[in-house]
Amino acid sequence: MFSSIDLTLPTGQWTCLLGRSGVGKSTLLRLIAGSAGAGDFEGQIATSDGLPLAGRVSVMAQSDMLLPWLSVLENTVLGARLRGQTPDLHKARDLLACVGLSDHAGKTPQALSGGMRQRTALARTLMEDRPVVLLDEPFSALDAGTRADMQDLAARLLKDKTILLVTHDPAEAVRLGHQIIVLSPEAATPWALPSCPPVRDQYAPDTVACQAALLAYLRGAE
Repeated sequence: MFSSIDLTLPTGQWTCLLGRSGVGKSTLLRLIAGSAGAGDFEGQIATSDGLPLAGRVSVMAQSDMLLPWLSVLENTVLGARLRGQTPDLHKARDLLACVGLSDHAGKTPQALSGGMRQRTALARTLMEDRPVVLLDEPFSALDAGTRADMQDLAARLLKDKTILLVTHDPAEAVRLGHQIIVLSPEAATPWALPSCPPVRDQYAPDTVACQAALLAYLRGAE
């Protein structure tokens, strides 16, 4: 677990958090989300506008956390139903089309592959439309092509949101991040990125060089 760190998530940008397994990346995400059982914490989590985070954060956890007795469509609008609101089914169906699940909207999670379940969880997160979005390895179960498609979709639909993305994939971080932070038990260290803005061309020489250097650094830190 990490000790004393100072981390700023720039408003309206993607911060990508990397580090070895067990260092506390998901714990940090849960602390920001205000989740119960996130662990012992001494410190302060503050917003630039001075307002509470409660009600302004959506979270996509490592586990898809789909309710097995609900359909894909029903899982997508779960947040609204839990709040006693009338769900926007038109928006939900549009999002399911975006993640390629229109033909599976009536299925329950047991009938889905792992990647399809993860895309359902992504649609549910996008459905919430919160200004702060916490994503814990949201594309890890997807094949390479679908992963790139969902990265592009998330970057487009979450434009101007404040994003914290926990990932083990240097290529994903370099492609999507406005800021990369490497978390260790001792520090949260910024990693220099190419000057071009995300979403970056994964084949551009400076992008490839940054990915390779970051991977080498992470391997050395293991």
